[in-house]
Amino acid sequence: MTLRRTRASGAFGLVLAVCTVFAWQNAASAQDCHAAATPGVDWQDCDKKLLILEGQDLSGANLFGVDFTSTDLRNSNLVAANFEKATLVRASLADSTAKGARFDKIEAYRTDFSRMDAQGAVFASAEVQRSNFQDAKLTNVDFTKAELGRAQFQGADINGSRFSFANLARADFRGATFTTPIDFDHAFFFLTRIEGLDLSNSTGLSQWQLDMACGDARTELPSGLVRPEGWPCQFQKE
Repeated sequence: MTLRRTRASGAFGLVLAVCTVFAWQNAASAQDCHAAATPGVDWQDCDKKLLILEGQDLSGANLFGVDFTSTDLRNSNLVAANFEKATLVRASLADSTAKGARFDKIEAYRTDFSRMDAQGAVFASAEVQRSNFQDAKLTNVDFTKAELGRAQFQGADINGSRFSFANLARADFRGATFTTPIDFDHAFFFLTRIEGLDLSNSTGLSQWQLDMACGDARTELPSGLVRPEGWPCQFQKE
């Protein structure tokens, strides 16, 4: 009986120790959510909705899964920050610096990325419909498989960016600037606004994509592709 009690007591002690460790980890995690905005801060899975965080330094921060719905992050240092799977619906990152930041699989409907310096950032498989990238620096950005329906790229620098397999339905690239090739392999071009763009050095473009798009006589195409007779598109509404 004594041996059984000893074993039972040992097992109970082990379970109690494990539970204590998990409780400590959860408490530490909760404490991190209240940590100040500093470089490298760990806010993973924290609730940061409806906050004013303008001008903060979150460079190198772990922001995985953070809910930033309607939060003001304008003019912030977001260099190399990890926003993977974060929620940025109606948030503003305008005028921020986000070079090398990761925005993989974010949810960012109607989000303001205007004038943001996001050179070398990653938006792979991101949900960024109706978002504003106007006048942003997007050199060498990876938008592979991103949902970019009705996104605005007017005046943005998209040199060397990748839009392969992205949904660009009704996205607006008018006035975007680029001199190095852009990858549009298998991108969905339904009513995509490409008026006045020189796409002659772009890669991955096929005739079926252009047949759905909205170009004009100024649109330059890669060798072997032709302007559809339906250009320019006639819109009932923007």
